[in-house]
Amino acid sequence: MSRTLWARLRAPNTRSTLLARRAGLVAAALVAAVLILLVPAAAHADAGTVTAAAKTLPQVVANLRAWIMGILAAVATLFLVLAGVYWATAGGDPAQVDKAKGALKNALVGYGLAVLAPVLLQVVRGIVGG
Repeated sequence: MSRTLWARLRAPNTRSTLLARRAGLVAAALVAAVLILLVPAAAHADAGTVTAAAKTLPQVVANLRAWIMGILAAVATLFLVLAGVYWATAGGDPAQVDKAKGALKNALVGYGLAVLAPVLLQVVRGIVGG
């Protein structure tokens, strides 16, 4: 193997190393946030009696609305974080910037749907008659 080829193989690729470090930091922050949010819920769980009662339609719709809003907001936040990571790691690459803009648009659509979820479920409630 020639000396120049050996030197190229041994030299670190600074851009890929930087991207890997940033991705590692983002992953570590996400894992830390999830652990912080989940640990108190498990520590304060109530082991009391569990009763299964039939719920009325308005209660079901209200619970459904809360779940839908939460899921949409979580997915929109994920897309917002991805857009930030894509934009930060673009390095002037137009394709990567376009990818970041697309993720940002998806995040905004997700937040819009989360805000409109109560309105949509109110329409469903009116149609069903609850």
